[in-house]
Amino acid sequence: MFNYNFRWNQALNSLPRMLEGALVTMEIALLSMAIGVSVAILLTLCRLSGNRILSAIATTWVEIARNTPALFQIYMAHFGLGGFGIHLSPYVSLLIGIAFNNAGYLAENFRGALKAIPETQTRAGRSLGLSQLQAFRHIILPQMLRIAFLPMTNQMVWAILMTSLGAVVAMNTDLYGVTSDLNARTFRTFELFAIAAVIFYVITKAITLSARLIAARLFRY
Repeated sequence: MFNYNFRWNQALNSLPRMLEGALVTMEIALLSMAIGVSVAILLTLCRLSGNRILSAIATTWVEIARNTPALFQIYMAHFGLGGFGIHLSPYVSLLIGIAFNNAGYLAENFRGALKAIPETQTRAGRSLGLSQLQAFRHIILPQMLRIAFLPMTNQMVWAILMTSLGAVVAMNTDLYGVTSDLNARTFRTFELFAIAAVIFYVITKAITLSARLIAARLFRY
């Protein structure tokens, strides 16, 4: 028989700590995206470079990132590297795992975006006296990021949600970790995780809505 006694006041008293955890969650997601985008651009260039070694390295990265669980990638960053004497904190392990995953998915998105840009764009830049690198930086890269903007937004949302996987490496300062710690102390499971779910929802909706506003502002033409 259902006899659970809700104690929302007790759970709401923990809201400040949960919001602090939410800030850590957003920090990890933003850093992982910044790293992921930078690495993804390099991976994309390597895959299209024509160099077999660079292409093989980039393709291997993308295949592992896209075809293994993110949980496995975070676990290997923490415990796998530990086997080689490289001991990382839960924060760094989680950041590396998510950034690795982001880079793999974004590299594939960027490759598709580049394929959608006519080669005549590069030739036009070269005809104006730009080097290959300058043409890519000033002409191709902005168009590529524009085409891949919405997939990048989806990956950002995914990065926010992936931070909850930090539990496997004893991460306890993010939103999920703080909520789990509070639950172990108070046993207010339903109330605490319901509040955490609302916070996750608000964060992800804020990201998607902000992305739509940015896209409408920057990509009108």
